[in-house]
Amino acid sequence: QEQLVESGGGLVQPGGSLRLSCAASGMHIGIITMAWYRQAPGKQRELVASINSGSITSYSDSVRGRCAISRDNAKNTLYLQMYNLKPEDTAVYFCNTGRGSIAWGQGTQVTVSS
Repeated sequence: QEQLVESGGGLVQPGGSLRLSCAASGMHIGIITMAWYRQAPGKQRELVASINSGSITSYSDSVRGRCAISRDNAKNTLYLQMYNLKPEDTAVYFCNTGRGSIAWGQGTQVTVSS
């Protein structure tokens, strides 16, 4: 059974950094497009970063230049390194395929506040 478990969120001050992790099981993340999404309170879930099977990455305008998506195929784990965090980055972050085709996990809360 395919499963995704996100971790690494927390409370961070503006300008800080975090690295989110997504451990996958029942699937191989290296052969499909994987993505990070986020959902802020009262807003729809949005795609923020993706990486395809050829390691080509893509970012939303809201995070471009402040995030780096990567994966470790041996660990079957997806990462999102976030830099220079802003209060507007506060959200629950989820990983999934580029199509959102796997059952959504619990996500990991990122709160950016002084």
